[in-house]
Amino acid sequence: MNESLRFHLLGSSQKFQDICIQIEKIAKVEATALITGETGTGKEMAARAIHYHSNRSSKPFIPVNCGALPEALIESELFGHERGAFTDAKSASPGLVSEADGGTLFLDEIDALSLKAQAAILRFLQDNTYRRVGSGVQRQANVRIIAASNADFNRLLSIGHFRSDLIYRINVLTIHMPALRERTGDALELAQVFLKRFSHHYKLPPKSLHPDTINHIIKHNWPGNIRELENVIHREFLMSETNQIQFGNHSPTQSLDKERLFKNAKANAIAEFERAYLYKVLEQASGNLSEAARIAGQERSAFGKLARKYGIQSSV
Repeated sequence: MNESLRFHLLGSSQKFQDICIQIEKIAKVEATALITGETGTGKEMAARAIHYHSNRSSKPFIPVNCGALPEALIESELFGHERGAFTDAKSASPGLVSEADGGTLFLDEIDALSLKAQAAILRFLQDNTYRRVGSGVQRQANVRIIAASNADFNRLLSIGHFRSDLIYRINVLTIHMPALRERTGDALELAQVFLKRFSHHYKLPPKSLHPDTINHIIKHNWPGNIRELENVIHREFLMSETNQIQFGNHSPTQSLDKERLFKNAKANAIAEFERAYLYKVLEQASGNLSEAARIAGQERSAFGKLARKYGIQSSV
């Protein structure tokens, strides 16, 4: 594998090495790509690797968290707007597509986009042309789209929350990032790398892992994947009063497991409340999502994402 690629994507397991080979192949072509996988598996890192090992590496890589875009401003954010196009448009804006011209636009959490926003992305993918909000001028941008999601697209398609024609467009090339628990030996390798990084970043003496900690890292399921592992190592590196980090089995920080149980119970309680509340508000709004969002005092895009999270169907 290319050494510069190895520098950014760490892991020696065969499963992860196979992913790196796929990334190298996809970087050499220009087609749209979709990266799937659980939260924390490194989907954005894979997208960046594709970009920076492609012919577009000298051009911008523009990441967009689709779940954070207010629905009313999605087209403006992506394609730009002219001055006065809407109430708060005090000056013109080129948009993210224009910023990514020649490079790559990374659409993270693409499943969070409303059907209207999906239609706008689809139009752009068809011929790379677009219009700024409030403008009649058609523009063109040479942009590669890489999308990412941890959603089950088959389920989203079946309940009508994702356009089938858009999934066909973005699903030309696909990479599924494996969970950390599927990458034999990589958790320990990553933990060692994180220790070195934090030592360098904080300009503190190097620290090592206690044998019990090594055993815990190898056996733990890591449901939050690389992100969870990095956060745990980060916290323990800073909080440990010795040069040997100890957590997991027979460690002073065994409370981590109890804390995780508490968080899971709390998350389940919140989920039950959210689901019941969604049904109640949608019932008040006769199934109309926009009206339900207004009643709840929420952005329609955020409210719609919550409804999709629980597979609750509603009218537009």
